[in-house]
Amino acid sequence: MLLLRDENARALAADLAAEHLKLVRETQEGTADLTAVHAAKLVSTLETASRSALYHHTVEAAELANWILVTPEDAHEAFERVPLLAKKDLAAYGEEAFTRPLAEFVHYYESSGTTGNPVAAPKALDDLLINTVNIGELWAQILEPGDVALILINAPFAPAAYQFEKVLEYLGIMSLRPWVDNITGDYTRVLRLIASLKANVFVGPPSRLLELVQFAQRNELPAPKFDRLLLMAEQTGPSFVAHLQRLTGATAYVGSYGSSETGTTAVTCRERNLHLQTHSYVLELLDDEGVRRIDGSADRGELIVTTLDLPARPLLRYRTGDRVEITGEECACGVRTPILRTLGREQDVVTLAGNGVRQNDLEAALWSAELPGHVVFNYMLVLRGNGIVLLVTTDGAPDEAWSAQLGERLAPLFEGYEITVQPVEKLPPLASLGQYLGWKLSRVLDLNDEDNWRRLPEPIGGLVAESLRQLGVGPTPIEGGS
Repeated sequence: MLLLRDENARALAADLAAEHLKLVRETQEGTADLTAVHAAKLVSTLETASRSALYHHTVEAAELANWILVTPEDAHEAFERVPLLAKKDLAAYGEEAFTRPLAEFVHYYESSGTTGNPVAAPKALDDLLINTVNIGELWAQILEPGDVALILINAPFAPAAYQFEKVLEYLGIMSLRPWVDNITGDYTRVLRLIASLKANVFVGPPSRLLELVQFAQRNELPAPKFDRLLLMAEQTGPSFVAHLQRLTGATAYVGSYGSSETGTTAVTCRERNLHLQTHSYVLELLDDEGVRRIDGSADRGELIVTTLDLPARPLLRYRTGDRVEITGEECACGVRTPILRTLGREQDVVTLAGNGVRQNDLEAALWSAELPGHVVFNYMLVLRGNGIVLLVTTDGAPDEAWSAQLGERLAPLFEGYEITVQPVEKLPPLASLGQYLGWKLSRVLDLNDEDNWRRLPEPIGGLVAESLRQLGVGPTPIEGGS
């Protein structure tokens, strides 16, 4: 990170790293004056944002001009007048969020854009450095000298894999980043590398880890075992975490929470709690009662994020669309920042006859205890009319009695619907894309909603349609792509 040829740039980066590390440790200890820190950073952030063309579309000119005049004394009051930034606005004007020429960034990335237009998310040296320290100072509680980390993230044009590589480099941990083709799904090389390099830490999305374990089982190869899992990019509830721990023998952590656009807003500690990075963000909650600052007390709502350490592309009061809970508890790890729990997104609810079924509801029923005889590796729901087919991959060939028993266990969640359990050799390709699409789009194929699938770009739409036909749950209304 600091291997810079230019001496001035190298010195500035070193000074920034030392200054930010001091702030991170003071914040974790509870000794930092965050009111003063936020006031000073808001002055800089508002002034910088006033030069971003993004806000010319979303803020009145007079108010935008006032941002340049903000002082630390009135920074918080001025901030309260800043309008919320919708995801659709960022998607529409994302490339206008920059305050620097593109050539001044060190890497260009975008959010996936799998279900809509991608949002530009390039990395500048300062925000890369700060995000690395933020993550690394908490992951240092978990990782140990001599660890070897496998980063298995199939997202070369999103910043996560590179960011985690820099964190591991910061901590002196060796890492490797192999690639797995989404279509062939051949993990042979990955399994060989895990064995030969004795990789004991997994970093990546849980759906990718499930595919790795399933591939080993199907091909009669030794199942990969890890000491620790640092999971990211997908909603991973308690039942899902327990399932992954049983499969791998590891201790699982939801390693971080954030997005390509905002950076990492929360990071796990050794107690498996996600700590908000309050030194780098102003964080708020939105619900029917309005908007309020997160102050550490128990609360829940939609998370609103203001970035304080992304001067190259500042985001002010950005509506993430994520429902979160602040626990209000103190953590045994000693870090004195609020603990966050993710609750998923409102759109990640399957509404059936007026009843909302969430990911955690389904997985708690599916994995609370394994049925005798077989292990369920992974699953996908297919909805068509009043029927539900649960596709499952298992460690063998279950008989009809086993499938019926699993169906009976899940039936209370889907009252009024006929549920059929269908063991399959391999799930449709979307099951491995939860990091891009979220739970509902990657694990719930609602064939009653044609528009839901027609908007998917190729090759995803075509692969899903063909896979469903091969699985015998067609014909489908999906004809591939948009």
